[in-house]
Order: sequence, then C-alpha cells, then structure tokens
Amino acid sequence: MFKTIYVEEAVAHHPRTLATLARFSDAQRIPCKHYGEVFNRAAQNFRLQKRQPSLILAEKRGQQVLPTPAGYGIGSQTNFYFSHMLNCLYDCRYCFLQGMYRSAHMVVFINYEDFYEAIDEQIEQTSTERPYFFSGYDCDSLALEGITDFTRDFLTFFAQRPHATLELRTKSVRTHSLLERDPLDNCVVAFSLTPSAIADVLEIGAPPVARRIEALGTLADRGWPIGLRFDPLLYHSKWREHYRKLFEAVFARLRTDRLHSVSLGQFRLPQTMYKRMQQLYPDEPLFAWGLAEKDGQISYRSELAESLHAFCRDELLQHIDPNIFFPCPSTTLNDGVAP
Repeated sequence: MFKTIYVEEAVAHHPRTLATLARFSDAQRIPCKHYGEVFNRAAQNFRLQKRQPSLILAEKRGQQVLPTPAGYGIGSQTNFYFSHMLNCLYDCRYCFLQGMYRSAHMVVFINYEDFYEAIDEQIEQTSTERPYFFSGYDCDSLALEGITDFTRDFLTFFAQRPHATLELRTKSVRTHSLLERDPLDNCVVAFSLTPSAIADVLEIGAPPVARRIEALGTLADRGWPIGLRFDPLLYHSKWREHYRKLFEAVFARLRTDRLHSVSLGQFRLPQTMYKRMQQLYPDEPLFAWGLAEKDGQISYRSELAESLHAFCRDELLQHIDPNIFFPCPSTTLNDGVAP
C-alpha cells in the first residue's frame, strides 16, 4: 500500500513505529526531524500524491484534544475532538481536507499514550457532565485500522472510562476490531452516508454505500450503538428520490434499538478552502452550480439548502425518535438553525 514511509527521528524506536515498519518491510524509509518538513512544504501536487500517498509516522505535539467547532455534537454540552491521523485514504470530492492541507500524504501520530493523558484531563475537568470525544474529524477513524490498531487500543482505554463517550466517524467497512470484542455502550460507530448515485461519483475509493449499510447493520446486530451521519447533504437532479431510497435501505437493515443518533449537515466550505479545491478540480460540477457565499462560507443557496434539509428531516422523522435527531446549525439556512 505505502511505497515510502517517512519517520520522525523522535519516534523511530517507538513500538508502534517498529510494528508499522514491519508491516511494510519493502517500503523506502526516510527519516525526518518533523513531519511538517514533508507535509507542509510548498509546491506539492495534491492530486498526484493522492494516487500514491506516502505514510508519515510522527509524534503529536502540543494540544492533543480540542473543543469541537460550534454546533458539532450529538446531545452533550461538552464536546471534544482529537486526530490520531491527518488526511484520509479516500478521495471524496467534497471533503474539506483537500482544501486544508497542502499534501495528500497520510500522517499517523503514534504517541497514543499522550492522547490518553489529554483525554483523562478533560474527563477530570468535566466530571459533572458526560464528555464526548470525536475521532474522525481530520481523518477516517477506521480506514487504516489494519495498520494503526487505533480502535483496538482506544476501545480498551474507553472501556475503563464509561462516563465518557467516543465517536468513531467512518465510511470504512474495516470493522473486524469491533466485531472481535464485546460492544461498548459508550462507543458510537457513526457512518457517513450519501445516496449511491452521488457516492459512486464523488466518494472515490470509499466502500460502496450498500457495504456500509451492511456493516452498520452487522454492528448493530452485535450490540454496538450506531450513528447515522448524512453530512453533507448533496444536490442531484433526482435528489429526493435518491435520499428517500437511501433512508429506506438503511432502516430496512438497521436495528433501531441500537440507533444512538442521526445528524444532518449542509454542504459548506470556508471560502479559502473552496478556492483551493476548485483549483484542484476546475471541471468538477459540484463546485460550479447552486452555490453562494455567506459569512465567509461557500454553500448551497438558502432556498436549495432549506429544501434539502426539510425533505431529509421529514423523511428521517418517519423512521426515528426526534430525541435522537441532531441537525447541524449552518449559515446556509436563513436563520442559522434547523427549521
């Protein structure tokens, strides 16, 4: 999978580094002092790198756990996110990561112990509330599980902290590490889902939607709490038909007694990211129609955004309890909140 692996000198002898290198014994190994020397350098070709990204093994320095952006949550008033990786193996055309980073290489932070310590600090500081910790904001939580053992290690950690909740956000069907152990009530496996007609065109490299639905159904059958993330909502000439079919397929397979939460999110990008992505893919229809700028964000025009949201909300509420529905606030809606 990876032909070149960069290794920060500070973690060259870390057990996780050695285990990863053993998996790719034929890969070229290049030492570096800091991952930014490779990841942040100028004049990189993101599109070319995406075809054959390199792996960078690094140490996450500074603040490992951060407060989530406003409106990002599933019920708790205390929400944090952390990123054990930067970038995603998949190539979704609408993903903000390609407008955020100069490089398409994959960065894996192997100093999990420092993440544990930072999470424990936040748990201690919010002992009167139930803190939520989101993984998958800057990456896909499960896509590299066969390399990182991320879920195996972090589930062991959270199993000993039942007062805190972990969300694994993913499009991956690499669920073996979950199915091999007893489910955790405080771990939500949240699948990002888009109608197949849209996903087949825009979610390059990601597992087909039908396989994701089967994966989430199997996890629910085994007792895992499931999250459904319809984010971003995307326009298609037959979007009503396709979203209705998607919801029908999901709820035909999913045990709703294991459904933890459902969220909707608008397509939105900071203007600077949008411009970078448009330069990367100047012929991409997604970036050429129905969009407007508001409050520094590029998103669908308000009337289209409201139609998408209202239709999907009404369809979903035919299947789910309103108490587990969490629409994300967005400037694409006239008053900034879900109608």
